[in-house]
Amino acid sequence: MLVLSELKTDAIRIASYRCDAGPDARPFTELHEGHSVSYVRKGSFGYRTRGRAYELVAGSVLVGCAGDEYMCTHDNHVCGDECLAFHLSPGFVELIGGDRKTWRTGGVPPLAELVVLGELAQAAAEGHGDVGLDELGMWFASRFVDLVGDRKKRPVAATATPRDRRRAVDAAMWIDAHSASDIGLDRAAAETGLSAFHFLRVFSQVLGVTPHQYLVRSRLRHAARLLADDRHRPVTEVALDVGFADLSNFVRTFHRAAGVSPSAFRKAAQGERKIFQDRIAALRDDGRPLMPFHAIGQGTVTLKRG
Repeated sequence: MLVLSELKTDAIRIASYRCDAGPDARPFTELHEGHSVSYVRKGSFGYRTRGRAYELVAGSVLVGCAGDEYMCTHDNHVCGDECLAFHLSPGFVELIGGDRKTWRTGGVPPLAELVVLGELAQAAAEGHGDVGLDELGMWFASRFVDLVGDRKKRPVAATATPRDRRRAVDAAMWIDAHSASDIGLDRAAAETGLSAFHFLRVFSQVLGVTPHQYLVRSRLRHAARLLADDRHRPVTEVALDVGFADLSNFVRTFHRAAGVSPSAFRKAAQGERKIFQDRIAALRDDGRPLMPFHAIGQGTVTLKRG
């Protein structure tokens, strides 16, 4: 596991990770030292904790609960997955809430509201945009608690065969790579060699979202990144580039996910703080600003296992 960058405040520590383990790597048990939410930026991997199994793909969220053991696996996945991890202080966890059940969610499938924030945070971590990464991390964690608290418990794909898990993960990778195209259920199913009905059932069971939901959220994820990275590309062009057929549908879908329009989201990425003030006001203790973000490490650092 490589730490690409690491930043810290009193409330939150943010680390960008890359795992180069492949299918032949032997999994081992690790321990969550604190509470965390990790946005899967790229690739895919398996996550096992408390007797449950999750397949995480781009846009998913790995949830860590302090004191819980876990294991990451790569037997059904390509190597090179990347995550942006938000490690939360006990005081901040108390501030944003969430019961034991929330923090033991394990894995969360791609949710529209989180993928747009995850991509904005990833852009900030890479130096694209002027918004504070600490504020984005706190917003992401707080939004996670709000969303997971409202969601019905999704079934865990414990009964899915290894072959079905592999098919679902491969299909998700293919959908994400071709999300700008017109992809229907029949076409996606054909890529896996399954009937449309069987494919729909397997994909939903393993990944927790339907193929169409994953397609739309992949498009939103790519759109969020384009808006954060490119200040000059017209919003209409962004919408068409990522696969939306018309501007009105894109604006409506994006606003529902991000809570702001694509144009306002772009302004937020450029550092217009007014857009964030209402949303992070509740995350400030006693009305005092949180301590400024500062780097505690630069470059690539190799972490020792064990």
